[in-house]
Amino acid sequence: MYIALVLAQTLVLPLVSGFIQLVVAGGDPLVVFGIWWAFWGVGTRLFVAGISQLANPGRTTKGILGIEDESAELVVHELGFANLCLGFVALFAPFVPDWGILGALPGAIYLGLAGFRHIPKKGKNTDEVVVTWTDILVFVAVVAGIVRMVTLS
Repeated sequence: MYIALVLAQTLVLPLVSGFIQLVVAGGDPLVVFGIWWAFWGVGTRLFVAGISQLANPGRTTKGILGIEDESAELVVHELGFANLCLGFVALFAPFVPDWGILGALPGAIYLGLAGFRHIPKKGKNTDEVVVTWTDILVFVAVVAGIVRMVTLS
């Protein structure tokens, strides 16, 4: 279930939303897809992750990171607050295009740094492998959209 949700938020939904917008309203594809990756990949993903980390911190500590120490759950709660805030701002990307995609940049950078940090880790479980590569995908898509938006200005 977790992998399906992550793949939907970071691959399927941004592509579907972007294609719909391009067909209906047009626009520059890099900007359009950047906006939808900001909304789905940063906004909904981090917002939902934040809620999950606050409601069930063990899912992150044990299920994704493989940490059995329950004291790590305190740190996951803090991470949950950060994810809620970063995700909330990115949810505005398609509705306030002039600044919304830029508001998603900190969340995209966060995901990119997290993804790159996980690459060399040995013994990743399936959830962590999916999270690693989708984090990097979201980072690249959002940054490409922002770079394109800035060069069009």
